Amino acid sequence: MPSNILIVDDEKNMRFVVGRALSGAGHEVRQASSGEEALTAFDESVPDLVILDQRMPGMGGLAALTEIKKEHPGLPVIMLTAHGNVESAVQAMKAGATEYLTKPFDVEELKLTVAKALKVGKLEREVDYLRGELDRDYDTSGIIGESPQMKRILETVSRVAASEASVMIYGESGTGKELIARALHEQSTRRGKPFIQLSCAALPETLLESELFGYEKGAFTGAGDSKPGRFELADTGTLFLDEIGDISLTVQVKLLRVLEQMSFERLGGSKTINVDVRLIGATNRDLPSMIKQGQFREDLFYRLNVIPINMPPLRERRGDISLLAKHFLTRFAPDKNLPDGSLRLLEAYHWPGNVRELQNMIERATILSQGKTIGPEDLPAEVRLGAPLSSDAIRLPAEGVALEKVERELISQALARTDGNRTRAAELLGISRHTLLYRIEKYGLEK
Repeated sequence: MPSNILIVDDEKNMRFVVGRALSGAGHEVRQASSGEEALTAFDESVPDLVILDQRMPGMGGLAALTEIKKEHPGLPVIMLTAHGNVESAVQAMKAGATEYLTKPFDVEELKLTVAKALKVGKLEREVDYLRGELDRDYDTSGIIGESPQMKRILETVSRVAASEASVMIYGESGTGKELIARALHEQSTRRGKPFIQLSCAALPETLLESELFGYEKGAFTGAGDSKPGRFELADTGTLFLDEIGDISLTVQVKLLRVLEQMSFERLGGSKTINVDVRLIGATNRDLPSMIKQGQFREDLFYRLNVIPINMPPLRERRGDISLLAKHFLTRFAPDKNLPDGSLRLLEAYHWPGNVRELQNMIERATILSQGKTIGPEDLPAEVRLGAPLSSDAIRLPAEGVALEKVERELISQALARTDGNRTRAAELLGISRHTLLYRIEKYGLEK
């Protein structure tokens, strides 16, 4: 797609030469003979790039540049300056110019400079878009939850985000630990700086160490080049270590040293690297119990656990399930709806996968359902069968049904839900284990 370029110069011949070169390169070109005329051209449409002469009668190039940057800070501008006028070039760059060219210039140099400036402008737009996405997704205003537990958590995030204290987020998988970590970063003074994350689960000790601290060329077999670690990448920003309870005792010692001194050496290196990083950890494990068992260092725990945040499982915040389901539905299929019957089933389900499971389930239902309504029949069997029985769920067919058939089906479902655990199945059915064993044998369900 051709770029739209506005050429601003009081010399007609210069506008012609620049315009012809850029038109030949496939760009769409407009022209203006003064700073005032350039600003008027913006009312018609905003260009992708401006080439602006510094010295013009009336409003000069620097004044025009200042006005353009007020309304369009990310718009790339190339300033044309007189030969050898370095001071003017420096002023232009300070005022927001992306590049500058000194007259006279080579046409090929012009084309290369334009291509580079357009690329910078594209990257600026992408950064602005991604920043907007982060604001939408990770500011606490975007976290769904009106339950007392979530309100307390969001209040804690607002209070501690601006501090430099380490934070530990506890909770089952899928409860939204990463979302809280990003919210802490986005509300902190490190907002706009790197947010680097690493999942420590299932990484072998040597690989985890190299991921955290980086390595020098030749540090081990296969290390063909030097590589910075996550601590270096997170410098001036935030490092989020998920599943931090899974790291080995050896790595725990090295991590503690980094947190205390904010310095380290890459694997295979001797140069000390200093960093400024705020650490946020997360785990689904019981760290105090691991300390008693000698699996986690107590000194590291106290260094990490300055501000603890406990994320409740979804089954303990059932009042948020409908809110979350409707939120995900709006994201995946805003033209569809969830009737009360479906919402009641969702609220009754035990959600072992928490919010992540709910999100995936709603996305799947929007794809597989026919029509504009996601009914109970569009939900997975575990949801339909996982709700407690109620008068709405138990309906006698008009033609009648054999009681033994219903009993057999309920026992089968209970065994399926408990993976064949007969004691737990008996508890679900409200009968003794002995009675359950009798009925299993009666209906031949052990085959």
